[in-house]
Amino acid sequence: MLLLVLYPCVLLLSCKVVLFAEGVEISSGSCTFENSTCAYKSAYSFLPWTVNSEGHYISVDTLYGTSGQKAVLVSPDLQPDEWSCLKLVYQIAGSESSVNPSKLNVFIQPDGESFDYLLWTAEEQSDSWLISSIDLRNTSKKYKIIIEGILGADEVSSIAIFELKMTTGYCIECDFEENHLCGYMNSWNPNVNWFVGGGNIRNSHSFLPKDHTLNSEIGHYMYVDSVYVKAFQEVAQLISPLIITPISGCLSFYYQIQQEGSNDFMVFTRDLHGSYEEIWKMKEARKGEWNFAEVDLNALLPVEVIFEVAFNGVEAGYVALDDISFSPESCSGQKEPDFNLMDAGCDFENDLCQFHQESKDGSSWHRVKVKPNAYRIGDHTTGMGSFMLANSRFTSQPGYLGRLYGPSLPGNRQFCLRFFYAFYGFSKMSDILAVYLFEENLVVQEKIWSVRDSPKGVWLEAEININKPMPCKVAFVSWCKSFWDCGLAALDDVSVSFGSCQTADRLPPSPGKCTFEKNDCGFQQEWQRRGMWHRIRGRTPTSYTGPTGDHTSGVGYYMYIEATHMVYGQKARLISRGLRAIPGKQCLTFFYHMYGAGTGLLNVYLRKESVRHKETLLWSRRGEQSISWLRAQVEYESDMQHQIIFEAVRGISIRSDVAIDDIVFQNGHCKDTGDFFILQSSGYSDDINEIEF
Repeated sequence: MLLLVLYPCVLLLSCKVVLFAEGVEISSGSCTFENSTCAYKSAYSFLPWTVNSEGHYISVDTLYGTSGQKAVLVSPDLQPDEWSCLKLVYQIAGSESSVNPSKLNVFIQPDGESFDYLLWTAEEQSDSWLISSIDLRNTSKKYKIIIEGILGADEVSSIAIFELKMTTGYCIECDFEENHLCGYMNSWNPNVNWFVGGGNIRNSHSFLPKDHTLNSEIGHYMYVDSVYVKAFQEVAQLISPLIITPISGCLSFYYQIQQEGSNDFMVFTRDLHGSYEEIWKMKEARKGEWNFAEVDLNALLPVEVIFEVAFNGVEAGYVALDDISFSPESCSGQKEPDFNLMDAGCDFENDLCQFHQESKDGSSWHRVKVKPNAYRIGDHTTGMGSFMLANSRFTSQPGYLGRLYGPSLPGNRQFCLRFFYAFYGFSKMSDILAVYLFEENLVVQEKIWSVRDSPKGVWLEAEININKPMPCKVAFVSWCKSFWDCGLAALDDVSVSFGSCQTADRLPPSPGKCTFEKNDCGFQQEWQRRGMWHRIRGRTPTSYTGPTGDHTSGVGYYMYIEATHMVYGQKARLISRGLRAIPGKQCLTFFYHMYGAGTGLLNVYLRKESVRHKETLLWSRRGEQSISWLRAQVEYESDMQHQIIFEAVRGISIRSDVAIDDIVFQNGHCKDTGDFFILQSSGYSDDINEIEF
């Protein structure tokens, strides 16, 4: 259980945060909610935030609203020219057993963009005030902060905000002089805990004459004391605010110890998956003096920084901490070699990127293109592009057919490797495709993944965590066990991201992107009798129509119409939520699947707000296209609030299923303009089996 660190003389968070509001001048983006919402405004058409007449906060509750209703608070235009930190003091109240609790969200709304970006969310219920910190990058573009409260299902539930405070600097920085302690928290231990020291506090057997910040007895610092230790290596943890916005640079702090060698003082990072990584450990230190420490911190995914002390006994003394700061430059002052994640992956559309084969292994992997047809799937990227193929049918020797090497990955970094693979022709699946890690000398190798049983003829996604101390290369190896058991192994869309694959899955979804993996992303059905879009995974029920799996991972969800339950010419319409009007071009990208002898139409319409019954056709396809998922890109403009409509029309037979997946809305021109509005009847190829090398 995490408890906010309090001054020993103050036991209530509400007492603490009263001082949080002190100060003559309120900075832009801040508000104490003393008598008003400052420059923040409640958004029209939502529940209003109410300023408490007796207290010092704003709130929304079920007395004036019902479950699921929202209250939206919008900041004025902000444009900090320096890195900033937004601190939010809040409370969510309701039943602890609620299956649908209230939720508080913070978004950023960049000027001229269609979507709000989720920065932070919470639904933890508490009987006291809590504090959260959110880093905001310096930017040349104006933006707004959006505070959204969503009421839960309880009969009595409420959301309250005590204060918003925007300051210059990083949220992880702290000198512990202000009572809110910058949002640092103590991981509760019955015996040893971090406390605030300095000032007029005299509650410990060991305390310091002066802090580091002010070099004064009245200055404050954090400390942990061994006097109540009950067990060997008993641990106390001080936890930073969650670093949401990626930062990379030098973390520095001052610390003081009473006894040398009587305890372990370490600094860790902890990600959203709960994985720890040690980044610093105390070695030699001068007793009774403030010691300076610094360590390179690369927080490219959300992490907390944890200052941990493990005591060796009751006479181990104290450890004190003060003046935590951060610089975007490395501690050594030397810039680390740039590593571009984009260079570590490849979609193989134009070339091999930075992938290669050793000459001694031969050229067993080939970049190929399958012409779109109704019998063989195309590549994963677009359905009509290129991918890598280990063409083991044409070899006469069993054993390794060759290794496809990726670019070098730096050591001491956590990576998530993702790629898509498919097979044809093999009778036994075991180890026909494997992934190895090779050290830079290409001698020491380690197998980190291999395929087991897998369906044929469908693109499937694989993901692998990589964390090695030395630089290494990934190698994709296809193995033909015997002349009589060879086939085709295909590879496409290799990507690398920072952090573990599990952590990446817990990040908020990108705005304007829908994979249908968790829900329908806010799309609404337009009621038609028997004409409905269905969310499904796997094959569609009718043979010789529909996809065998989704486009996102091969085993996930997508939306489709089941033609069996519809009549010829009947429509099913899927309508997006409202999209804001912004100047310039917009790009809609999605994947569609139209396979079946009786396939009808798939249309995409633009519906503008306040223009009744008028819809503009943006894109259309008619008839069977391919057994592959194909990519569509649609460019459009709208000077007013609008919606996008996906309309499927049932064809002449029950083999008329139509599916869509992986919808993305983006600002600006589409990068690839090769799939705009063209009415066509079929995607058949004259040569259904031709592969272009």
